[in-house]
Amino acid sequence: MATKRPTYTWENGYQEVAAASAAAPHQNGTTNGDSGDDYYVAPPSIDLVTSAMHNDMGVNVLNDYPTVYGGTNNPHGIPSWWKPEEKVDVLICGAGPSGLGLAANLLRQGISFRLIDQGEGPLTAGRADSVQPRFMETIAMFGLATEVSEQGPVVDRTSFYKDGELLHFGYSHQSDSRHRGNYIVTQGQLERIYIRDLLRHKCIVERSTSMSEFSSDPAANPGGDPEYPVRAKIQNKKTGAEQVIQAKFLIGTDGAASSIRKTLKIPFDGMATDIYWGIMDCKFESDYPHRWTFGIVMNSEHGACVVIPREDGYVRIYTQLDISKTGPISTSRLAKDPTFAETGGNVAIHTITPDEVLEQTNKIFAPYTVKFASSLSWFAIWKISERVARSYSSPDLRVYLAGDSAHVHSVLGAFGLNASILDTFNLGWKLGLVIKGRAELSRLLPTYTSERRKHAVKIIEVSGEYLRYICDSKLAMVNLHDPEAMDKWMQEEPAVTKADKKVKQTNGDVNGHSKEATRAKDMQFLGTFFKKNGPFLLGVDCDYDTSVISPPTTFIDSTKQPPLRVKNGVRAPNPRVCVTETRTGYLYDKLNGPPRFHIIIFASSLTGTEVVNGVSKLAENLKDPQGFYQRLGGASLFDIVFVTKSLPFELEAMSGAASQALSSLREIGAQMVYDDRAPDEDAHYAWGVNHRTGGVAVVRPDLWVGATFNPQHVDELAAYFDGFLKAV
Repeated sequence: MATKRPTYTWENGYQEVAAASAAAPHQNGTTNGDSGDDYYVAPPSIDLVTSAMHNDMGVNVLNDYPTVYGGTNNPHGIPSWWKPEEKVDVLICGAGPSGLGLAANLLRQGISFRLIDQGEGPLTAGRADSVQPRFMETIAMFGLATEVSEQGPVVDRTSFYKDGELLHFGYSHQSDSRHRGNYIVTQGQLERIYIRDLLRHKCIVERSTSMSEFSSDPAANPGGDPEYPVRAKIQNKKTGAEQVIQAKFLIGTDGAASSIRKTLKIPFDGMATDIYWGIMDCKFESDYPHRWTFGIVMNSEHGACVVIPREDGYVRIYTQLDISKTGPISTSRLAKDPTFAETGGNVAIHTITPDEVLEQTNKIFAPYTVKFASSLSWFAIWKISERVARSYSSPDLRVYLAGDSAHVHSVLGAFGLNASILDTFNLGWKLGLVIKGRAELSRLLPTYTSERRKHAVKIIEVSGEYLRYICDSKLAMVNLHDPEAMDKWMQEEPAVTKADKKVKQTNGDVNGHSKEATRAKDMQFLGTFFKKNGPFLLGVDCDYDTSVISPPTTFIDSTKQPPLRVKNGVRAPNPRVCVTETRTGYLYDKLNGPPRFHIIIFASSLTGTEVVNGVSKLAENLKDPQGFYQRLGGASLFDIVFVTKSLPFELEAMSGAASQALSSLREIGAQMVYDDRAPDEDAHYAWGVNHRTGGVAVVRPDLWVGATFNPQHVDELAAYFDGFLKAV
């Protein structure tokens, strides 16, 4: 929410604003002076000011319920059921989206944790503002996707304007995901969804609490439990109380200025720029034709704006600031604050006002005008840095970084929040398996850094290219793939790389180029950039390098048709299927959440000799007490999903080897999926199934493809899991 909600009523069967005399929610049932001791009474809300700076239309407030969202800062006291332990599996430092997402992941696996945060409550306003389809696919595994999708509008169109003229307007943010478009949800709203999820599982955030020191070296913790090598001292800044916590793992989701990353002495490779955004969340009045569609407005002389529609008629505008105003800020801040120089972020400075940012906005929007139509829900000056941690873990694999502590980058592409959540979705199931003794620490956990750091580097490259185009910046891009080259570059380059932009506009020309030539160049960039990076900007294009959990794809150079034609280490396709006789859905609907692997058997119509033989051999192995399935944990670690082109009644009528294979699969709880769509839109088509052999796909707990196999090659399937899992 951007502002305080009015009182609503549903008396007429639909939501409408209630009359001024209507009772507030916490007053229901108490209008006769009752004490309310013997029935529920809603706690009162408080009003929070949402922005540090304001316009001349007043001060914006948001109603909040600290009893629900305040964690240990609950004004009514800490719940009696909350019993924090001094020994836990995981200590999470930082309760932003990445820390909360990890907590939601771990609690569903039965992993104990404590979650601390130095703030007094969840974010009130501002910061991240949308989530990609891939984020929605992952949070759906926690049962929270529907609530997230209903917070604000869906971005499915984009407009580009330059110098007052339309470059492009059309559908955008489309993919084969069931979640079509980017979903607008503010970071504060998302945090509150997670917090209520934790409450349902008897977990709360320890607020106003920070970690003052830690060690993961057993030698430094004499007398400590070797099963819990991490020793951390935490302190509540309100009470002054200190406590030592022992944990198996420590996770730093403590932001761009991460003290954990600094303690580990992990380099934060990259660059700090002098590109500043003025950010305004507000209702605006404008004659701009595409208000309020997601869009980019560029001006050859003054810079660019990014326009993001929000809930309840609010809009966020990012405005590129005039370097003549930000230069002095940069100089003064860099001289005093080396952390800010490195990580960028929110600039706590009041020399640039909302009116000045609005003035710059109008220069960029010209000939269109923009005016404030409400008080500001949020206002900030934000400095862009592009950095990634050289490693996401300590050498002993006991301490990890995630979210902003591991990477920071441009706002373009909505990657900050989305990448942070995918970090912890990747890490969570790996931690769970290791903690439960199901996987080898030294085999599985190194894949976290190798997979997620690669993604962060690509984010910086893609969002950086996008940023430089719309800001008309000549900033160099750094090679974050090569640490040695990075060291050399850092020695040679200044702490801030300036966007030295000199634009000269005469007689309708820009820097000597005609408007027609400039427009053609712009259209060429947009066409090329989005064709190349469109799926990546939605989170669905994110391939992981070869590892023990994503071995090399074998069919790339083969002339023979493989069992399945989907690469290892990519997003698992999620085609529409029939999940029961009476309900259609998507393949992911049959997949349970972490820590389970999903063994998906594509069996065509289960009528060909070779596919029947393969499915039969696999089914018998899955039942065998000595087979990998039973040895490694059975249904507690694996989902078995059987996808067939046969209809339900055809499957029931089968006989012989096919019937026996189906019986064996049902004995171990295999779920049946009926792939009854046309051949050019069914699941077998999406996965490139060889109808002669059938195929087996291993989908990892994070919904990435682990590996694919011929159903008859059971030994290869077993070897894959034996490469990193341990027998029960």
